[in-house]
Amino acid sequence: MALFHPDNHTLSEQHKQIYAYCELAYTAVDFAAAALFVIGSILFFKEATTYLGTWLFLIGSILFGLRPTIKLFRELAYIRLRKYQEVRDESENNTGWLNPDMR
Repeated sequence: MALFHPDNHTLSEQHKQIYAYCELAYTAVDFAAAALFVIGSILFFKEATTYLGTWLFLIGSILFGLRPTIKLFRELAYIRLRKYQEVRDESENNTGWLNPDMR
């Protein structure tokens, strides 16, 4: 499984669920960042609110930086899920030293 492959989210139902949660988080962060930038821009029109506008710009910038972090988290969750599935599959096959048929 390659990182950031477009078909990764279709490998299983768990992959689809991870994808859905991460897309929801990504969209929420995107909207919040955009809203903070718009409000910050409006606050720059008056001298008295420039300080607050600057903080909103900073928070919006941090949120935009969070976006690729969400995608990386998603890919790492896929890798972790695959490892759990491999362990489950191995235990279902019952191979190894615990299997009495293997001598």
